[in-house]
Amino acid sequence: MTDPHEPLSRRQLDMLAALPADVPVVMLNQLRFRDRAAYPPEETVCSGREAYRRYSQVALQAISRIGGSVIFSGRPGASLIGPEDEIWHAVFLVRYPSVDAFRSMLAMPGYRAAVRHRTAAIEDSRLIPIMPAMADGFGLPARQSAGARAAANNGDHE
Repeated sequence: MTDPHEPLSRRQLDMLAALPADVPVVMLNQLRFRDRAAYPPEETVCSGREAYRRYSQVALQAISRIGGSVIFSGRPGASLIGPEDEIWHAVFLVRYPSVDAFRSMLAMPGYRAAVRHRTAAIEDSRLIPIMPAMADGFGLPARQSAGARAAANNGDHE
């Protein structure tokens, strides 16, 4: 991301455009904050966490306005699987009613103005879209009927 007011790069927007537009999506957010926010010199010095709090005030309103919600938030521990030196300060899951709703949030003028606080706050981050595995909206495989399970176990077909 080169412009501190742009939430996503062109490549990231293209990746987002490749996702189904009308199904719910959960975004996994992993954040590592800067010790000091990277604002221009003329701005008041604050921590990365404080800068992210400024961004969050606007982002949470925007998420709510489009029908989304934070469904989990926490502080991660050390990685059990993965790079040992990869440290995250915060993780959270945000559910959006659709990829289109997420895109509409990115276009909101107030949200776009707040992105500069996120840019100043973050040393590193991950934003990973999680799509439902099935069209049930929960990402859980559809339950198989008892008859279908029995048939599958016997090699028969219903």
